Amino acid sequence: MRTPARIIGAAMVWCAMQASANDACNGFKWDVSHEHALFVGQVVSVSAGASDERAPLLQLDRLYELALLPQDTVRFAASPSKKMLADGASAGLIRFRVPKDGQYRVALDVPFWIDIVVEGKVVPPLDFNGSPGCDKPRKVVVYELPANLDFTLQFSGLPEDKLRFTLTPVVAASK
Repeated sequence: MRTPARIIGAAMVWCAMQASANDACNGFKWDVSHEHALFVGQVVSVSAGASDERAPLLQLDRLYELALLPQDTVRFAASPSKKMLADGASAGLIRFRVPKDGQYRVALDVPFWIDIVVEGKVVPPLDFNGSPGCDKPRKVVVYELPANLDFTLQFSGLPEDKLRFTLTPVVAASK
């Protein structure tokens, strides 16, 4: 009777190892455990602004669920840097500040284009990565940002009217 129990036990361990190896949220080229922890935690619901002046000021290290607006009602801080869906698309703006110069990540639950704008100009991303099949997060974009400026994060061309996202500092790996 021990042999069937060992076979079943070994099969269960093998299945667990395969599930872990195939976990879509492990497919990023960086360690996104901090963002993942935020994505499985408490969410703060907020409505996007239709302009810079009406955009909410959000904090770092929180998971937000953002209610978007009809795209044709949004006045962007700068022209979106990627061609947008037009009919029926959603969009919106939020504002944020960072406390010190450095790299920051925007993590999204959808594979979607975003722009960060400062003083009317789009900040080019340093890098981005996604993990198909994962939505906690699905996509992460890295930016180099200077401290104490007012940034606008703009979402455009989204087919859905809500999305979840985080803004986090990149923590240097310890050696």
